[in-house]
Amino acid sequence: MKKIYLKSALALAVTAASCQALANGIALNEQSASSAGTAYAGRASTARDASILYGNPAGLSRLERTQISAGGAFIHAKTDISNAQAQGAVPFTGTNDGDMVPDSGVPFAYFATPLEGNWHFGVGLYAPFGVAGDYEDSFLGRYEGLKSEVQVVTLQPTLSYAFNDRVSVGIGPTFNRIEGTLTAGVNPAFPDGKADIEGHDSAVGYNVGLLVALTDQLDWGVTYHSKVEYTLNGNTDLTGVPLPGLNGHYSAKLDITMPESVDTSFTYRLDDQWTLFAGATWTRWSRLKEFAVENSGVNAAYQPLFGTVREELNWEDTLSVAVGTAYQLNPEWQLRAGFALDPSPTSNEDRTVRIPVSNRKIATLGAGWAPTRNLSVDVAYAYLWESKGSVNQDTYSADFENSAHGVSGQVTYRF
Repeated sequence: MKKIYLKSALALAVTAASCQALANGIALNEQSASSAGTAYAGRASTARDASILYGNPAGLSRLERTQISAGGAFIHAKTDISNAQAQGAVPFTGTNDGDMVPDSGVPFAYFATPLEGNWHFGVGLYAPFGVAGDYEDSFLGRYEGLKSEVQVVTLQPTLSYAFNDRVSVGIGPTFNRIEGTLTAGVNPAFPDGKADIEGHDSAVGYNVGLLVALTDQLDWGVTYHSKVEYTLNGNTDLTGVPLPGLNGHYSAKLDITMPESVDTSFTYRLDDQWTLFAGATWTRWSRLKEFAVENSGVNAAYQPLFGTVREELNWEDTLSVAVGTAYQLNPEWQLRAGFALDPSPTSNEDRTVRIPVSNRKIATLGAGWAPTRNLSVDVAYAYLWESKGSVNQDTYSADFENSAHGVSGQVTYRF
């Protein structure tokens, strides 16, 4: 029997990634436009507005008034594919347009307010993970992956407490909803074969942070974003395969743990005009070593092939770093810039068409405008470019080179 390339199954519906996100792996950075202008350097140590709830829950203690912040990011990505060729015993042809990332938007919203004493409360709605990839139907690598959509939405209520003028802490549970879909060709021997997979789940995690004013000019912050354990339940629909008793609708189950991360940064106010930022984020991508998808109701003859399907990723932990600066032009305008290095969790040995990311560099520009005491508007632009990375899978090999433009905006109103 010819091998059926369903090894990705529901797993890659969850872990599918592309260069559309301005953070590597499957993470998103787009939770704040006011932090985006400095490449998110200083995200855990700078409380400009209510979006600090994600960067550091302890930062709510620095907000003196009730406020609402809302906005989003728009991403336009490009993938260049070269040296592509089909592999395997069965010959087939296809295209390599590389236009596999649709233009995407990532919204976010936050509310923060002081309470009695030294307590503050806030709630945020944002997306910590989520990507979309959609190759052309004739893609040469279609037997490794065609379409992938993943959405993770998080609701985070948060409490912050200030021990004194210098030290504060914050914590908030995260209520997370994940949904994923996947389509792919089955095997070059069965050109009409297609697999459609979808799954979903809800799970709880938490974020906790510490913010310290080391001196009157220097702030340090650290935030821990917990792991989140999911059990996705979904369906696998297999069609167009000329093998008796295989086509059909199956129940699929996958246990997956989204990794924890630690974000730390420093904010240094050099003078009344210049502020400097530096930060680093460690992400435990090594949790994503492999996945085992259990499909129930499979014909006994195909149970060894399709009953439990495994996918190896062999991802490694990463440490990304960023630096940035802000210049207070006048009371209304602040100008920002930043630069980040963000390594890939995968390598040439394990990279896939669904996750063709490589080591990346990100340059950003941004601005904040405060026309009144109550209103501020933040905008940012980011450009990322990646090193060339190779994909070498069962039926397809190629070199991928990704780049992306990102524009974000945010409005904050204080009561």
